[in-house]
This record gives sequence, structure tokens and C-alpha cells, in this order.
Amino acid sequence: MAASKGMTVAQLEVVCGRLPGATRDIKWGADLVFSVGGKMFAVTPADGSGSGRIAFKVPDDRFLELTDQPGIIASPYLARARWVSVVEPRRFTTAELATHIETSYSLVRAKLTRKMQAELGPWPTEKAK
Repeated sequence: MAASKGMTVAQLEVVCGRLPGATRDIKWGADLVFSVGGKMFAVTPADGSGSGRIAFKVPDDRFLELTDQPGIIASPYLARARWVSVVEPRRFTTAELATHIETSYSLVRAKLTRKMQAELGPWPTEKAK
């Protein structure tokens, strides 16, 4: 069986729902925004009208590599903060997109205060001690 391609809003909600402290909100009237500690880590059209388009933060050293790939552009208004927008999500497997979302979450979470990080509990990959 072929790997699934792209990511629906429902799939995005499942991925983000597994991340400690992740919240969802509608911003700008039409965008579903996932945040941690009040800081965004993923954005998609709330009504699913974007054909699975999704934007997220990427590591600085991967920004140019990712934006050179067909189907990914520098995210309008957020490129300076190293965000990309996947405009052709069917080019990527659902697992690849989930990994990018989890990386974005980790990048944003790592910038939170130590106190706020501690309040969120263990990182998703950490074992309970």
C-alpha cells in the first residue's frame, strides 16, 4: 500500500494534539493556528480550502534547502522568521509533513522560558523519569 500524501486538517489536529501544551485557535478570521506557550508553530486554512496547505517554522540551516524544493515556498510575512509554506502538500508524504510539524513545535518550544517549558511537562520524545 502506498504511503498517504498530504495532510488534512483532521490529520494536522491529531499530530498537534499529541504535542504537550499545544493549543489551537482561529486567527485572522480564517486560519487555524497551532501554538505552544502562546507562540505559533503551524498554520493552515481553517476551512480546509487551501487543499492541505500548511505553514510552519523550520531550522535556519534547512530553510534554503526546503524552499528550493518544488511545492514549498518561503512563507509570506513569516519568511524572515524561517517559516515555509507547503503549497503543494500532495508532493509529500503525511509522515514527512508530520515530522516537519513536530520539528516546528520543538523549535518554538525551545525558545520558551525554562519555567514555561517545565510547566509543559516532558518533551514528546522523552521517557517519563
